Amino acid sequence: MALGILGKKLGMTQIFDQTGRAIPVTVIQAGPCVVTQVKTPDTDGYGAIQVGFEETTEKSLNRPKLGHLNRSGSAPLRYLKEYRVEVATEYELGQSITADTFTVGQLVDVRGKSIGRGFAGYQKRHNFRRGPMAHGSKNHRLPGSTGAGTTPGRVYPGKRMAGHLGDSQVTIRKLEVVQVDSDRHLLLIKGAIPGKPGGLVSITPAKWVKA
Repeated sequence: MALGILGKKLGMTQIFDQTGRAIPVTVIQAGPCVVTQVKTPDTDGYGAIQVGFEETTEKSLNRPKLGHLNRSGSAPLRYLKEYRVEVATEYELGQSITADTFTVGQLVDVRGKSIGRGFAGYQKRHNFRRGPMAHGSKNHRLPGSTGAGTTPGRVYPGKRMAGHLGDSQVTIRKLEVVQVDSDRHLLLIKGAIPGKPGGLVSITPAKWVKA
């Protein structure tokens, strides 16, 4: 387990490699994040680091959160997130976590909230096929059967039906870091990531990467 970082999606663009090949990338403002709490197996039962991102005003936070941040000497921070680490004692309160935590070519997992699409039907939400489009058909975009009749006499939970689409946490795995700009706290990651520009994302080293 390794430490991650919080950031904001700025948008997408493309860059060109040495052979002239265009690479689509997402630009992320990664940090700087501040270590606001250190958890060790002796005190909390496991090792983890809590980091904060994006300064805000004191009036936008409640008293418990302000007291927690004051204990670590941190400024008022809008977002807090915890990352599991193997050796938590390697980090100190107030330490800055920046984009140079990652290296070019490294694979990362990016987690963010997908764009909300509101209420969506079966075709858009679950890629159902349409029914016959002839004049006599009454099943153009309907779901068809949703289950048996008398037994069980109800629709099972989890049945794919129309409903709220998007606005949920999504993780895209094994994306490649193309560039690291530590001076401007930017990460350029190959491909698209969830969410709209300005959305909060969490970046961690990819899991299950073959050595």
